[in-house]
Amino acid sequence: MISNPNVKINLGLNVLRKREDGFHDLETLFVPYFGISDTLEIVSGDDFSRTSAALFGKYAPEMIAQGMSDDGKLMITIARAEGVDWDPLKDLCAKAYLMLSEDFDLPPVKIFLEKTSPVGAGLGGGSADAAFTLKMLNEICSLGLDEDRLAGYAARLGSDCAFFIYNRPMIGEGRGEILTEYSLDLEGLDLQVLTPEGVAVSTADAYRGIRPSEPEVSLREALSRPVDQWKDCLVNDFEVTVFDKYPELAAIKKSLYDSGAVYASMSGSGSALFALYKA
Repeated sequence: MISNPNVKINLGLNVLRKREDGFHDLETLFVPYFGISDTLEIVSGDDFSRTSAALFGKYAPEMIAQGMSDDGKLMITIARAEGVDWDPLKDLCAKAYLMLSEDFDLPPVKIFLEKTSPVGAGLGGGSADAAFTLKMLNEICSLGLDEDRLAGYAARLGSDCAFFIYNRPMIGEGRGEILTEYSLDLEGLDLQVLTPEGVAVSTADAYRGIRPSEPEVSLREALSRPVDQWKDCLVNDFEVTVFDKYPELAAIKKSLYDSGAVYASMSGSGSALFALYKA
């Protein structure tokens, strides 16, 4: 089975307060974006050698890292861009399989991930890979888990993983795992996403400079206003600290407005930015 885990953008991101468990309460609107994706293949069976040969042939130009679980039931192979250090068995796809295997008798599988979505971009590429792994294993292994149960597993892997189980516009609250479906109408608007070369932002670093606070305009109130008013009320709290460290990102955002965007913002903790233009 092959799928293409897509990424997401955040429309607004308010960091409200720091919790006793070390996480932060936030509110954001997760929106799927299908213009950037990875390639994920999962094959069930004991004959891994034949599968590996075919996959290595298909993805030969990429750098390859491979790992196998101690019990021999999971073989994971990752092709990724040069210069990205990646431990296959610490990848969220591997963690998704191992987590499900604690509750279900999963068969041996071969997971192959071609990692083309950027790392440290605030687009949730790794979370998407994990969520799609859960969904694919659910289907391949006939586990019978519905979306809500899959989302429960996904939330254990990462704050925005659960969103990718549903993969439709959702308000995220709590640390991002409390989700409410949201009707978003972007008809007549063109969405463009930019991923600056050579800029990867650590989410942990982005949080270090955050001063949590209640926004002047709540997320839902801001979203209810016309799009051409979003510039003044729909904010991403991470921009203050991230733009201070990476002023080139602030310059890119300004250039998006200069080019006619009706709304522009950083996604998540960066470094990706996006803009909405009237079509």
